[in-house]
Amino acid sequence: MRLIFCLSLSLVLGALSGCGGVAGQEELRDWMDQERRNMRPTVQPLPAPRKFEPFVYEQQSQIDPFDIKKLDIALQKLESSANKGNQPNTDRRRDPMEAFPLDTITMVGTIVQGGKRVALVRVNRTVYQVRQGEYIGQNFGRITNITETEITINETVQDAAGDWVERTASLQLQETAK
Repeated sequence: MRLIFCLSLSLVLGALSGCGGVAGQEELRDWMDQERRNMRPTVQPLPAPRKFEPFVYEQQSQIDPFDIKKLDIALQKLESSANKGNQPNTDRRRDPMEAFPLDTITMVGTIVQGGKRVALVRVNRTVYQVRQGEYIGQNFGRITNITETEITINETVQDAAGDWVERTASLQLQETAK
């Protein structure tokens, strides 16, 4: 019991000693009060708000950009301006060399038959004879000239606007390594 009494007395004395005023705390309080009095807060003024100018929509009389009518008008313009003069004849009988893309066809030589030059081309290990005026490739290509080293081809393709345009392509003679 004495032990409990001693412990409780030391606990009470320890608590009371912590509550006592410390000389350093009084100085600290005085310094804090002095700093509060001397401090002047500086607040930057807010910038003036910009004047709001509402947007005036002047296209109310125009067609709504999300209306299906706008697409119809664009398609009509496209159809009326389409260049149909260069459109290839799709009803004609296809030549055998039109089954192959032009980049898979290789020129391997030329021969002369009946006074006219004939080009020899290879596709998938098979050699074919082609003449000027025949069709070749998958883009409605027509052979316009054959020389000893080159076949000139005039292709008819559609551009992004749907117009048929002509472009020139060629096949060069491929030298084989011996």
